[in-house]
Amino acid sequence: MSIKTLNDIVNKAKEKETRRLVVAAAADKPVLEAVKNAYRENIIIPVLVGNKTEIEKICNEIGFDLTGVEIHEESNPAKSAVKAVELIRGGHADILMKGLVSTAPLLKAVLDKEKGLTKGSTLSHFALVESPYYHKLLGITDAAMNIAPEFNEKVHIINNGVEVFHRLGEKEPKVAIVGPLEVVNPKIESTTHGALLAVMNNRSQIKGCKIDGPLAMDNAVSKEAAEHKGIKSEVAGDADILVAPDLNSGNILYKSMMFLGGATSAAVIMGAKVPVVLTSRADTDKSKMMSIALAAAM
Repeated sequence: MSIKTLNDIVNKAKEKETRRLVVAAAADKPVLEAVKNAYRENIIIPVLVGNKTEIEKICNEIGFDLTGVEIHEESNPAKSAVKAVELIRGGHADILMKGLVSTAPLLKAVLDKEKGLTKGSTLSHFALVESPYYHKLLGITDAAMNIAPEFNEKVHIINNGVEVFHRLGEKEPKVAIVGPLEVVNPKIESTTHGALLAVMNNRSQIKGCKIDGPLAMDNAVSKEAAEHKGIKSEVAGDADILVAPDLNSGNILYKSMMFLGGATSAAVIMGAKVPVVLTSRADTDKSKMMSIALAAAM
């Protein structure tokens, strides 16, 4: 893949047609900072939904010139999410971003069967991580959405992650189904799931990628570790995407890399008709900006 760093994603986003990003409940200072930076880089055109007075006050504080920026008045956070989704359905925006609204009402608006943005897939969180200890960008899924995904949901989660790489220009990303060990143990569900998902991939039931599993974390990201254990695999030691067994492990892995491993990330929710930027208050300004860039680059 030509994209090696998160900054490359910014450059790719700039090469594409500028996307319109709608922010639900936009009166949120950290979010507006990220939107301002992305707007200045000509990555997105902002569309803001929320309390107009509060939005203007915050933007004045942070030096965000709102000249020409579309603002839709809606003080109720849940209703602002509905309005933002409505704007996307009407063709007035291309990307959805969470502002000062809880995740539940935002996703409720996205998942509404009649007025939402569903396309029959499981929604899943996908993070693209740049680590000083890995030789390329690394995808991690799912760290925020699916608590204990069933087997069929894991197929959707994989497909969502693979779609990110396809949209960024990587035709066949390497997917590691990670768990506590690299051999099948019937008592450990993640290992049986890993083996079955690899078989499905070999039979072209999951396409557009190369899957191997189960793989322990060391085998997935270290060729030396894989060689020590006699694992011969195109994926081992060179994974593009790590699929975690559940939210517990995925979230701990993701946040460990961020807060202890010196990594930076860009993250989106996949599985809807458009990418959804759903950042955490603990995310750095750079991660928020990169998440917007990732959505725009796709």
